[in-house]
Amino acid sequence: MEAGPPGSSRPTELGPCLSGQRGADQAASASLQSAARAQLGRHPLAVAAVLPAGGCGERMGVPTPKQFCPILERPLISYTLQALERVFWIKDIVVVVTGENMEVMKSIIQKYQHKRISLVEAGVTRHRSIFNGLKALAEDQLNCKLSKPEIVIIHDAVRPFVEEDILLKVVTAAKEHGAAGAIRPLVSTVISPSADGCLDHSLERARHRASEMPQAFLFDVIYEAYQQCSDYDLEFGTECLQLALKYCCTKAKLVEGSPDLWKVTYKRDLYAAESIVKERISQEVCVITDTKEDNKHVSHLLEEVLKSELNHVKVTSEALCHAGRDLQQIILDQCYNFVCVNVMTSDLQETQKLLSILEESHLSILYPVVVVSDEQKLQESLRQGAIIIASLIKERNSGLVGQLLIA
Repeated sequence: MEAGPPGSSRPTELGPCLSGQRGADQAASASLQSAARAQLGRHPLAVAAVLPAGGCGERMGVPTPKQFCPILERPLISYTLQALERVFWIKDIVVVVTGENMEVMKSIIQKYQHKRISLVEAGVTRHRSIFNGLKALAEDQLNCKLSKPEIVIIHDAVRPFVEEDILLKVVTAAKEHGAAGAIRPLVSTVISPSADGCLDHSLERARHRASEMPQAFLFDVIYEAYQQCSDYDLEFGTECLQLALKYCCTKAKLVEGSPDLWKVTYKRDLYAAESIVKERISQEVCVITDTKEDNKHVSHLLEEVLKSELNHVKVTSEALCHAGRDLQQIILDQCYNFVCVNVMTSDLQETQKLLSILEESHLSILYPVVVVSDEQKLQESLRQGAIIIASLIKERNSGLVGQLLIA
């Protein structure tokens, strides 16, 4: 078992969550998360996650394993890790990767500054890889830098859109029932062919569900199940919930998941994932200005106009002098759109420092940083300027810096 690069310290404050729901659904989701967080606060749980990432991506049809395929120049697995890192109550994240890809994974962790990550070498099958991850978390392992959790989450490296609410649901259900997993309605009817290639029977679609990830277990339950697991199940099995039932008589609680839990499997899924990432990151805008009262007034007006031009946008305001200090948390919020309002003669040096920080943080260069160099003219035609900024964000023009001069 190998730890991540130096600096992989654990967070000390609440991590934000990324939610794709809006309106009433978003309010309900936030209420659920708040209640579950309160429950976790009253009864602290040690929670860890195991992320099997040893697949070769055979169905993808590309030479690069799918978990390392780039989406907007960033590896797919990095989005999944980012989603888990936002959840402050997940103490450790164990990534199980093949020996030949160990250095690749280390470079991803270092480049994108992932935290709380430990690396474990994968086995030859999915179940053997997960078992290796569980062994790394068990207390009886020599030289283990990880501590045994009460609850362990098992998730796929190629399901990047997992949200905190479903993680809370499966963890809470696992604490009560011993095991829990996300499910979704079947899209197609499942049939069983006979040996000669003819239809043997079909399943009633309404009575069955598709098993998805994440899944969560009492650690002792799933670890015991893997310890007792037959070689046949380790070699050919794919369902962790079935192991808990078969070897520990633990019936998993099934939790309805969102449509975003789908797994990137085929090459076309990469394009769908890219579209979702683009949509989500266009909903976050950070407006950075100096502390002058006039500029703060402009910043507030700009926020209002941006919210009217960009549906469901979340606008965060930061002071230019504090932007470097707070930028890492803003980036963790998955905000890739920055609008910096300043007066060219006085603030350009601070702005350049900000741009350097953004460049070093390896944000996708497909999204704009807009520098409004003439604050006075922006104030004179605020709506025109905000509409131009909104169009840059909507169209996602390329280039790390787009300088906006409003005539």
